[in-house]
Amino acid sequence: MALVHISSLPLTNSPRYHLIKRPQNNAPVNLQLKCSMSRQVPHSPHPRKSANYQPTIWSYNFLQSLRIDELDEESGNRGKNLEEEVRCKVNNEKTELLSILELIDDIQRLGLGYRFHKDIKKALNRINLSWKKYEDKVKAENKLHATALRFRLLRQHGYHISQDVFKTFVDQKGNYMANLHKDIKGMLSLYEASYLAFEEEKLLEEAQTFSTTHLTDLQRNVDPAISQLVTHALELPLHHRMQRLEARWYIEVYSERNDPNYLLLELAQLDFNRVQSVYQKDVKDMSRWWKEIDLANKLDFARDRLMECFFWTVGMVPDPQFSNCRKGLTKVTTFITIIDDIYDVYGSLDELELFTDVLERFALYKNSSINKTFSSDSLST
Repeated sequence: MALVHISSLPLTNSPRYHLIKRPQNNAPVNLQLKCSMSRQVPHSPHPRKSANYQPTIWSYNFLQSLRIDELDEESGNRGKNLEEEVRCKVNNEKTELLSILELIDDIQRLGLGYRFHKDIKKALNRINLSWKKYEDKVKAENKLHATALRFRLLRQHGYHISQDVFKTFVDQKGNYMANLHKDIKGMLSLYEASYLAFEEEKLLEEAQTFSTTHLTDLQRNVDPAISQLVTHALELPLHHRMQRLEARWYIEVYSERNDPNYLLLELAQLDFNRVQSVYQKDVKDMSRWWKEIDLANKLDFARDRLMECFFWTVGMVPDPQFSNCRKGLTKVTTFITIIDDIYDVYGSLDELELFTDVLERFALYKNSSINKTFSSDSLST
């Protein structure tokens, strides 16, 4: 159940390496760009700068040695059956709305949101339309939690919902009521909801300050399970976290709850392993591509950060079906990293002026080619 085998590499124990400095008479790197220039770039009389970047700890052989565990047919069928059972629970209109909200929240935090996107949208539509009728039935002890959780999920999915839903928890002076701090669950939901505030939403800004202050004071004096959630949230709010890493953490936390939904938990574990195998395939493909173009050796002044770029794309596009998007973004960001080092570390002013000219003319050429392609396509149609 490790996130990926590569995540267990002991970073703190890895040896420290230093790049060998270039000799003073070393010529500029030949980028093999065929273009006509009217002026020559003189060899730099001074040694090249170096940011002393350390080599990557993710070697090609290590990445290619990753063992990808495919789910067998029995596990695949079990996952499909579990998915249908969970889908029925989400679509059950007889279930009280707070329970549906909590189920949707658990589904998303367990990394299963992409499987139930349409069902979640349908349930949130129902909740958005029927909330006023239901609001009076919410128990007083759950009112803040229910309101804040509904606000966060609806706003997260693009619904227009006003911050005014929290006015019922504010006194005549415009301050949040003091007795709310006793409701740990509600305060935690209010804290997470406050991070979806738009600009100039003062009520949510005050909610963030209010909830942060009281959760910090209370986290040591509550049930250990709740304290773990509070500490995790105060470290970094859910809205700012990487979905797949959050899923890995939440699977462990959810399994320790007093009342977990075991069907949902089993599905989350199966799905996590399946998605992990997709990521491993992606990173092996990227490692082979990086090895083939061999830029890490040709441009040894630049950062070799293929894995960091890939992890960034997992944070941006986590759903397993978007492998091609992750691969494309990984390539783009590795090139951006190298170009950044050419400008910031290696190149002289004269070289960078020529390099910029090359890049600008290349961009113009590609844009004109794309425009011609679209024009010819439109004419043919």
